[in-house]
Amino acid sequence: MDNLTYGIIGCGMMGQEHLRNIALIKGARVAAIYEPDAGMRAASANACAALGLGEPRKAGSITELLSVSAVNVLLIASPNYLHLEQLEEIARIRPLPILVEKPLFTDPADAPRLAALRAAYPAPIWVAMEYRYMPPVTRLIEEAEAATGGVKMLTIREHRFPFLEKVGDWNRFNRNSGGTLVEKCCHFFDLMRHILQSDPVRVMASGGQANNHLDEAYGGEVPDIWDNAYVIIDFASGARAMLELCMFAEGARYQEEISAVGPKGKIECLVPGPGRFWPAHLGEPPVPQVIVSPRDPKGPVMVEIPVDPQLLAAGDHNGSTYYQHARFAKAAMGAAPIEVALSDGWWACVMGMAAQQSAATGQAVRIADLPCAAGLL
Repeated sequence: MDNLTYGIIGCGMMGQEHLRNIALIKGARVAAIYEPDAGMRAASANACAALGLGEPRKAGSITELLSVSAVNVLLIASPNYLHLEQLEEIARIRPLPILVEKPLFTDPADAPRLAALRAAYPAPIWVAMEYRYMPPVTRLIEEAEAATGGVKMLTIREHRFPFLEKVGDWNRFNRNSGGTLVEKCCHFFDLMRHILQSDPVRVMASGGQANNHLDEAYGGEVPDIWDNAYVIIDFASGARAMLELCMFAEGARYQEEISAVGPKGKIECLVPGPGRFWPAHLGEPPVPQVIVSPRDPKGPVMVEIPVDPQLLAAGDHNGSTYYQHARFAKAAMGAAPIEVALSDGWWACVMGMAAQQSAATGQAVRIADLPCAAGLL
């Protein structure tokens, strides 16, 4: 194929961010959308027209979307619990290259279904782990080995805003999202594996719901989604990593802070949250930073990593959604390999599920003991 013509499955808030970034890919168009919510369906169709992506057909099902012959690539940005089912439906009807939002699955019992899909799907599937592509995070990844002499300790801190409102409030309940440590934090578990180039062997976690959504009710149910956690992970290489999550800390200057330390020194990156949430009275939002702190000679060196304002305007993820799409476009056209494979998405989910289990039981969890890890090891 010479150009990408998308079919979009799920056009809520994140789906519309994808549309704004697809519009930045030369030659890309949208031929069909499937979005059950009428308001989001209309908004996404209007966005396609305004962005120059065409006038997409508003499909009433995935089957109808796949019947649009112009569609040659797919984006799945639907609620978490639908991802695997929709991948299976596409595999049965018309397998095309897919960029699928995380997490790949939300129920540990569904791991064998993902294994079957992984073994049989004939086209590229890229899992949307866009945090890899935030410019300051990418810089840290590129320089971590040289700066540290081999990472032995990796810490990721995210202090951010509570979960936003989604269509049908699906993200307020663990049964729909997989739990916070799957829904939100699979990004960070993916980063840990990617930076350390090693697989996890043991997970210890503590987490819960301390503040957010406790005064809400949906159909008589109070949300059960967690808003804070600590997770410690031992890796096969001997390295260890920690995640610190707080989702009632949107007053922080930086949203993500990542540090990697080894025998030669330390490298860290500081990443601000979405610019639209930065208080206007404080002036311009912070600029991302990367800081290298060698042990000898001592002396931290800080470099600002500004992000293209056009990319910042296109979404809430520091330009990473665009960089992800640009790489996926090459992979979908056969010009580059898939960088975030189904196995990467699977590992990230399994790590999140192990963390959920550890926090719920108070016990460390060995990855090898998890049924959902079968086929990984």
